[in-house]
Amino acid sequence: MSSEQTTMSGSVHLTLPVGDPDPVAGCRQCLGVAVARANARSVGDYSKATDANVVLRTHLREDHGAE
Repeated sequence: MSSEQTTMSGSVHLTLPVGDPDPVAGCRQCLGVAVARANARSVGDYSKATDANVVLRTHLREDHGAE
């Protein structure tokens, strides 16, 4: 019999997922991405909704100086 460890050492701690980023009021690009995200969710395309969140976070960081 081998003494090789086959289980994890220690507990796994998961956190809640990060919420959706909010579009900036009056920004057409933010609004367009937020609408695309809502449309994707409405048809069950959660992968596309996640992609929209990535695009919106990048836009917020690059164009609005958000963290």
